[in-house]
Amino acid sequence: MPPKIKICCISSIEEAHLAISCGASALGLVSAMPSGPGVVDEDLIAQIIRTVPPPIATFLLTAQQSADAIIEQQHRCRPNTVQLVDAVAASELMRLRRALPGIALVQVIHVTGMEAIDEACAIAPHVDAILLDSGNQKLDIKQLGGTGRVHDWSISCAISERCGKPVFLAGGLNPDNVRAAIADVSPFGLDLCSGARTAGKLDEFKLRAFFAAARQ
Repeated sequence: MPPKIKICCISSIEEAHLAISCGASALGLVSAMPSGPGVVDEDLIAQIIRTVPPPIATFLLTAQQSADAIIEQQHRCRPNTVQLVDAVAASELMRLRRALPGIALVQVIHVTGMEAIDEACAIAPHVDAILLDSGNQKLDIKQLGGTGRVHDWSISCAISERCGKPVFLAGGLNPDNVRAAIADVSPFGLDLCSGARTAGKLDEFKLRAFFAAARQ
């Protein structure tokens, strides 16, 4: 079965429905971040989510690390999935589980080295899925996604094999490298942002090329 495909950095109702029409299984909506593209106001995120049909997963990307702040965001925006782009303590994840029944939790692991394997395996029991990206939490201004960089897929493969949860692969994916990404990592899902955009706007030609390549 081909991987599920999530289109991230959705910035309008029109982009959301273009992505869905091309076959997206999930949409990513980016709330306030320390850096990176695609940030939109929470009111707009909520508006977009209200137009998305139920079979499609709506991922709210949040840089918050406390359960209380994340719960408040989920209540304002009403996504069915929360994507945690920064490290969140296991104790906070357990609080989220209790407060948000039925809401999927996806933890981002930024693959900067082999330590990402232990990090992913340690947090996996507390979340529904892991998303592997190419940010860097150690910089003065954190990079928490949208870098357009490819990371070391051999590390991602090891995480996919060991963590025991579905794995989404992000970071520099495009129509030219998606087949290699699938072959090397065997991810449950793919997460696409800059590889389907031209001048920051979702590009239907690139989007359809990506879906075609991923499904070959």
